[in-house]
Amino acid sequence: MEVASIKNIDNTTLYAEVIIPLALPLNYTWVVPQRFQETVQPGCRVEVNLGKNKRYAGVVKRVHHEPPDFVETKEVLNVLDAQPVVYEQQLRLWEWMARYYMCTEGEVMAAALPAHFKLSSETILVFNEEAGDDFTNLDTEEYLVAEALHIRRELRLPEVQQILDATHVYPVINRLIQKRICYVWEALKETYNPKKETYIALHPDYDSEAALERLLNEDKRLQRAEKQMQLLLAYLHFQRTEGEITKAELLKKAGATDAHLKGLIEKGILIAEKRTVDRIKGAAKQIEVNFELSSAQENALQEISDVFTSKNICLLHGVTSSGKTEIYIRLIERYLKAGRQILYMLPEIALTAQTIRRLEKHFGGHIGVYHSKFSQNERIEIWNKVKDGRVKVVLGARSALFLPFDDLGLIICDEEHDTSYKQMEPAPRYHARDTAIYMASLYEDCKVLLGSATPSLESYYNATAGKYGLVKLMQRYGDIAMPEIEMIDTRRYRSANDAENILTQPLREAIQAALNDQKQVILFQNRRGYTPYQRCSTCGWVPQCRHCDVSLTYHKFYNKLVCHYCGTSYPPVITCARCGNHDFIQKQFGTEKIEEALKEFFPDARTARMDIDSVKGKNAHHQLIQDFEQHKIDILVGTQMVVKGLDFENVSLVGILDADGILSFADFRVNERAYQLMEQVSGRAGRKHGKGKVLIQTSQMQHPVLLQVKQHDYTGLYENEISKREQFFYPPFSRIIKLTFKNKQKEVVRDAAQLFAGALSSKYGKYLTGPAEPIVNKVRNQYLMELLLKLPRSAKVLEQCKKDILYQVAVLHQEKRYKSVIVIPDVDGV
Repeated sequence: MEVASIKNIDNTTLYAEVIIPLALPLNYTWVVPQRFQETVQPGCRVEVNLGKNKRYAGVVKRVHHEPPDFVETKEVLNVLDAQPVVYEQQLRLWEWMARYYMCTEGEVMAAALPAHFKLSSETILVFNEEAGDDFTNLDTEEYLVAEALHIRRELRLPEVQQILDATHVYPVINRLIQKRICYVWEALKETYNPKKETYIALHPDYDSEAALERLLNEDKRLQRAEKQMQLLLAYLHFQRTEGEITKAELLKKAGATDAHLKGLIEKGILIAEKRTVDRIKGAAKQIEVNFELSSAQENALQEISDVFTSKNICLLHGVTSSGKTEIYIRLIERYLKAGRQILYMLPEIALTAQTIRRLEKHFGGHIGVYHSKFSQNERIEIWNKVKDGRVKVVLGARSALFLPFDDLGLIICDEEHDTSYKQMEPAPRYHARDTAIYMASLYEDCKVLLGSATPSLESYYNATAGKYGLVKLMQRYGDIAMPEIEMIDTRRYRSANDAENILTQPLREAIQAALNDQKQVILFQNRRGYTPYQRCSTCGWVPQCRHCDVSLTYHKFYNKLVCHYCGTSYPPVITCARCGNHDFIQKQFGTEKIEEALKEFFPDARTARMDIDSVKGKNAHHQLIQDFEQHKIDILVGTQMVVKGLDFENVSLVGILDADGILSFADFRVNERAYQLMEQVSGRAGRKHGKGKVLIQTSQMQHPVLLQVKQHDYTGLYENEISKREQFFYPPFSRIIKLTFKNKQKEVVRDAAQLFAGALSSKYGKYLTGPAEPIVNKVRNQYLMELLLKLPRSAKVLEQCKKDILYQVAVLHQEKRYKSVIVIPDVDGV
């Protein structure tokens, strides 16, 4: 279906600027036909034709009377929504994100909307009426498809595959098109399917007691069908005790079969009715906050309230186990009773089963949860409930920012320091904490509360400088003492036995003591797998990924070598590729190897592992946490997953097995992140009953960060780090833009980066670092180069620099040699 271009449009013509879920530098404009002028509005989806025959569902950004310059404008083909799917605030947020994070509004839209709102272009075959019905010159496969088309008039690709019982049907389709039997029409496919369930009801003829009594006592059809009679009696019982009942519930509870139910339906006694139902089962919408705050918590809550009278952002610096969540619950209660919506953000929603349970206990059906483990159908239902105001409190990871809040009053960003708030791939490469702060400004009197036991240096700097309010909660709930931290010098306990190197003697003794006291233990190692790398004992060769410049990690459970950058797996290496030797030394250790060592030393202890390899599926993490809470597990080994969102009463010992590894990253934030990680892990110990103990294995006994962790001295860390940041002009004293160049040819990407740096140097020379190869300089067959800009904290300079970068990208791509070089800007991204 071709749409004619429209020319000579007068000033009364209505236009729509539409965002398409593609990386287009500018939004396109379409003309709105007369028939849609009453219905089209910002935030609605429209069907548009882009290019020759590709159709997309875009979101209308604005409706106006300004014809685009030098462009022939096509018509909007259809309006897909009677009401907007997003509000004005979301459209303004998309625009800001695209501008600030140097991407396109289409890329933001693609990240923001559930998949079912982004309609796909699906090929439809349409029968050519002029072809007639003589198919004698066609082969067997062509004949089958042509005959089906003649009868049905239209076929979708999956239907063609079904007819031919084959997946590769394109050659057949191409031959039919060439023979003019059919032609291709592109149509948009709406992929959201509401969930339907079959409910069972009594036929209206038997609504009265008398009619029902005659049916049960006199109807010979039932008296001859004992199973059907039992099913009917079961239905009447459930209908009186539980109200409405689904077919699945009835058959399960009555122990009956489909055949028994079908017999009652055919006799006109029961009727079956399909209904659309929610995928997310809602609880009652009660508000039941029935706990008392401690005096320290009450003071902190009052201070937050005082801050919110003059500032929109407040940082709550509360030590681990100080009861920050109870303060959040009290604030949620306050805003909920005022009728406002609340967004409670957590760094990784899959790790917060405990928080979900706590909130649902107090707020029931007011709570909605939004995260990546939900199906697309579940996500769209939560989206609509938030948009309609049926869900007032949303608990979610960073993607929950995109939900269509209408009256947002409070955003809580818990564990605000966490690196998981930063989106790395793909665009938009946004930071959810910073985006939340901007997002709050789009709503009337919306406040932001940042919470952490180990705040990011940027947030703490903003708070101490007076940009944010600062509230401190330095007392653990119930006056429980902070855990005692001890260092174990690994140089004193070196052994020929790998297991003894992983678990030193003092740590093994402490684990045994905790088990004897029927307490639980958490062991932390920030590496998954069995062995991070193997090395040939003769020549030092290390097996590496063919597609990335990294060593392979051995996973014993799968008996495979795996690249943690591209995911490629390889069979285990038993022969050195360089010298032919068969003797390999295993270097370092991951969570799998720790688990093996624990089984060697504590065979009777119940151990479990929590990392990305062991926790898969929608409910796997939730089940593991419950097992640990119910003391079905004695020792839990894990990566960063064990740090976040966990509160266990019975943990008396935490072990950090390789502090040296945490302190060895080449990153200006390494000390800050090492402190945060170790302090957060330490906070899992001794949260309710008695003082906890933390043992840290290290060979750097005098490292300043370890001494600060030992003293729980966040202020000392902050003062040391902030002076270095100022000296070397790093955030919060500068703004960083990292440019990554990618290409399959090493020389091309190197030359492109140098050319780019040269073009920027005249204006930004003193702010430029690089270009240089990153530590991992090849990923997925693409060679990498990096260029770093450390810019002054001036909005004007930052905005101009972004424009100059985008201009230079366009200039670079004008040259044939560099056309295939990918340039990825990452704002605030190091």
